[in-house]
This record gives sequence, C-alpha cells and structure tokens, in this order.
Amino acid sequence: MRFRVIIAPDDIRRLHIESLPDTLDAFIDILKRELSLDGTLIVQFEDPSFGNELCNLTSMSDLTGDTTTLKVFQKHIQESSNVQDTSNDDQLSDSTLDTASLPSTSSGESTPKRSGYLPDPFIIPKFPTDMELRLQRGNEAYFRDGSLLEVSKSMSSAILDTLAEALFEIKTHPSPGDCAIVAKALVEKFPCLKEPGSTCGWYAWKYSISFKMGNFRQQLRIAGSVELSVHKRSASGDSKRPQKAMRSEVNFLPEHPQNRTMEMLEQDRNDLQSEMKKKNVDWKKVDALMDSTFSLRRKEVIREEPLVKDLKTRWPALFTERQIEAEFRRIVSKNLKQSFFDGLD
Repeated sequence: MRFRVIIAPDDIRRLHIESLPDTLDAFIDILKRELSLDGTLIVQFEDPSFGNELCNLTSMSDLTGDTTTLKVFQKHIQESSNVQDTSNDDQLSDSTLDTASLPSTSSGESTPKRSGYLPDPFIIPKFPTDMELRLQRGNEAYFRDGSLLEVSKSMSSAILDTLAEALFEIKTHPSPGDCAIVAKALVEKFPCLKEPGSTCGWYAWKYSISFKMGNFRQQLRIAGSVELSVHKRSASGDSKRPQKAMRSEVNFLPEHPQNRTMEMLEQDRNDLQSEMKKKNVDWKKVDALMDSTFSLRRKEVIREEPLVKDLKTRWPALFTERQIEAEFRRIVSKNLKQSFFDGLD
C-alpha cells in the first residue's frame, strides 16, 4: 500500500508498505521507523465518508484502497525523572525492525545515531544567558530604528561554537547548503546580526559556520574522537583509508554507548551468535543486540577490514535481508527499499 504522508507543510513524503500490520500500534511503529520520527504520534487519514476530510486513525480497517494520504503530528514528551529511559526508547524505535526492548542479556544503552537530516528552518540552540540577553536587546534596537548589533570577536566565536556543536549532532560534515540553512535561521531569529551591505544578510555567517565546523572537528580529533581520528591521513602517506566518511554515511564510526565496555559489547556479540544458531530465532532479540553492538561492528569493519567469510562468522545476522536493511538505516539513516523505490519513480 502506498501512502502520502504529511509531516509538515514543507515535509511531505511517499511511503510504501508491502503488508499492513493487524494493529494500530504496530502501524505507528512502522511509521516511526520508516520516517525517522520519535515521540508520541497522532495519525490522521482522509476519510472518504466525509469528503476526504482528515479524521484520527483509530483502526486499521479505516485504511482502504491502494493509496491513502496521512497526516502525522509529533508530540515530544520530556520527563526530567526519566530522560535516560525515554531517549533509549526513541533510539530503539528508530533503528530496529520491530518494537522490542533490549533483552535482559543486553541491559545497556543503544548507540546514539545522527539523523543526517537538517531541518529547514534550522532550530537555533539556546545560547548562554548573557548572550541571549545581548541578542534580545540587539533585536529590540533593530526593530526600533534598524540598527545592527556590533558583534565582538569573542561573541562571534561563542555563537559559532554553539552552532557547530548543535550541527555536529546532526552531521559531521555539513554541506555548504546546510551551513546556509543554519546561517539563514540565525539571522531570521536575530535580525540584529545581519551583515551591513549584504543582500541576504547571512553570507559571511555561512562561511564562518563552515570554517568553524572544520576547526570543531579538529578539536574533537585532538581530544580523541574515534570517528574523526580514523579520517586522518597516516604519517606513512597510506591513502587506503578515507580522510572522511562518504557524504551519505551519517553514522560512519560512532562512539561506543556510555557505560558499555568492550567486554560487555563482546558478550552481546556472543549472545547474538548463539541466538542465530537456534532453530527458532528470536528476531526481536537479534534486532536489539544488533543495534546495541553497532559501534563495535563498525569499528571492526572500518579499522580491521576483515574478509567477508570472517565477518560472516562473527556477525551471521548481518547477512540476513532483515539486518541488511537495518544496517543500511543505521549507517545512512534512510530506508533501503524506500530509497530504491524512489529512485525507480
């Protein structure tokens, strides 16, 4: 069945689901996974009984025909007492092929992953309180008489540091277009930061953000970031290793989950091997273990470059159709089949 899914006025996607689940909860889980959404979803559909007006989807029997338009609302729930549990649930629902909690054999957190999708407009993060106050006063002066804020070098550096950190959480190597989106959002929120004499007011900010991202990556590389250190050219001039991940690989070499040691991850891998040897495989458990060991697996693939037969021995689940799709989603944050179908269309 094919769906036209409205997430926002500027975010309308196509979705193909070969077979619909029996329950509404399972269908919502599929939407979360395929559309990279989180939080609580409210789903509406065009009801032909009321002239295709939108109504809340309450039963799978409401979906008829081969094509249907859906509208999805996201409700983000944050509870200070359960921040860690909530984030774990969101990460799991985005990256596994079934809605399953991590099994008792794997009690740690799943590997945090970047979405790779920059929202447009970009949501400007909160700056330090004193800077927010200065920007607020600058906006008041701008709306009063059109005067622009005089930005000192230290203030500019602090603004760029905050933006670079927020941008890095989404993409390690943003494109010039991504930097333009961030710069445009910055000036739209704080018009007092516009550049005098510029037609759009944010060209210089765009290039400053791009340069700052390069400096920010270098700082993290020096600090010991595994993901960024692997891109560094070796002293011997060995060119076999890429200097950076391919543009589509938003989760190229993630750090290990917090509070998870190499020994714990290796135990998860052993449990995964044992599960795949069973006659009746528990695929929910396999999904959860493959997600929790993603960082360990990427480290082996990128750094050790094992032979296919060795990789198949250590990670037998990786060679199943189910996990090929899941691994593609973990690395590039896209649905493999949907990308293929979109290419055909």
